Amino acid sequence: MNTVFDPGAAAARATGAILDDTLRGSARGIVVDSPPGAGKSTLVVRAALELAAAGRPLMVVAQTNAQVDDLVVRLAEKEPELPVGRLHSNDSDPYDKVLDGLDNVTKSAKAADLAGLDVVISTAAKWAHVKNVEPWGHAIVDEAYQMRSDALLAVAGLFERALFVGDPGQLDPFSIVGADQWAGLSYDPSASAVSTLLAHNPDLPQHRLPVSWRLPASAAPLVSDAFYPYTPFRSGTDHGDRTLSFGVASDGSGPDRVLDEAAESGWGLLELPARHTPRTDPEAVRAVALVVRRLLDRGGVATSERADEPVPVTADRVAVGTAHRDQAAAVRAALAELGVTGVAVDTANRLQGREFDVTVVLHPLSGRPDATAFHLETGRLCVLASRHRHACIVVCREGVAELLDEHPSTEPVQLGVTVKFPDGWEANHAVLAHLAERRVRWRP
Repeated sequence: MNTVFDPGAAAARATGAILDDTLRGSARGIVVDSPPGAGKSTLVVRAALELAAAGRPLMVVAQTNAQVDDLVVRLAEKEPELPVGRLHSNDSDPYDKVLDGLDNVTKSAKAADLAGLDVVISTAAKWAHVKNVEPWGHAIVDEAYQMRSDALLAVAGLFERALFVGDPGQLDPFSIVGADQWAGLSYDPSASAVSTLLAHNPDLPQHRLPVSWRLPASAAPLVSDAFYPYTPFRSGTDHGDRTLSFGVASDGSGPDRVLDEAAESGWGLLELPARHTPRTDPEAVRAVALVVRRLLDRGGVATSERADEPVPVTADRVAVGTAHRDQAAAVRAALAELGVTGVAVDTANRLQGREFDVTVVLHPLSGRPDATAFHLETGRLCVLASRHRHACIVVCREGVAELLDEHPSTEPVQLGVTVKFPDGWEANHAVLAHLAERRVRWRP
């Protein structure tokens, strides 16, 4: 007998087990793997509230000021009376001014000023400067896969037990210096906090969130298979639960045809003729801008489980993703020429963690003569392909599959280094094979 998968029940079971381990377990660390849009921030907030309710002093470590401020706001929304400390830097503009309107939030650049509060939240960089304080009983480390292990080492003395929550498929921690001399060593400072933690403590409890509430049923299987083969997940919705439609008929152009394809299947590939181009390929950049312009002109409307009535897909619900900042700047300029404002245009690094109805992606390998490690990084493509609730449209020059075949990995093999799986070559092929069935060839 086939049992029907209940996403809500599966997510609730996983969350219950995580909270039980956090509140009643004895392990010094707990690791939670979360796919895109699985409710990672919701879990962090809930765990923080339950620890506070149990009288357990808690520090929360996030990776950016924006993440910290978002968590502070979420906690205030859920529990307006909970005393929360926002530990910030001495910069002139150290936190989001929306925090000034929250009566339960105390803000200070000194940890001593926040002692005794139920929850204190800050960035890993700020926590690293905190000295001579009584250790917190518990810590929650958010976006733990984006935290370098040296950053974890710098704060490890501040807490006794920790819950590490993160997405293993996202971009690796960023380092501006080479770390080859430590490659393969268990204390490689450039490795993620989680990988180093598990290398030294392989018996720590590991959990995973099994459901993505962001990715639609059309996207979750591809993203799961291509980027999360060892930690598979399902979509929280089924085929037909979400639809994307247009009030204005297609004009027959390439951008309109790929929009129709994406509305029907959730994916679209707008393929331009093969050519080696500058990084800011003018034709590809204009194609991206035209797709966005036509999406807005045609009055895109989305239906989903979030609303009883169809909701217009406005500019603030659309994003453009690129690999490089100069490409993002070129797309912004092209959109401005077409009179489009309000669309988020940024690199994969900056779009990480964000969610939109429709995304338009300039493929990292489009028009390139070679396939470098940067452009093949699995996390980069994973981020770009997993920001959407309804549809993702990829703009790319023809010939990427051949480029991948002509450029096998030339990275040196280093002893002791865990091979990242899937690698970028394999993930790119999987995504391209899926997109090939939804391809619209266009000569602008």
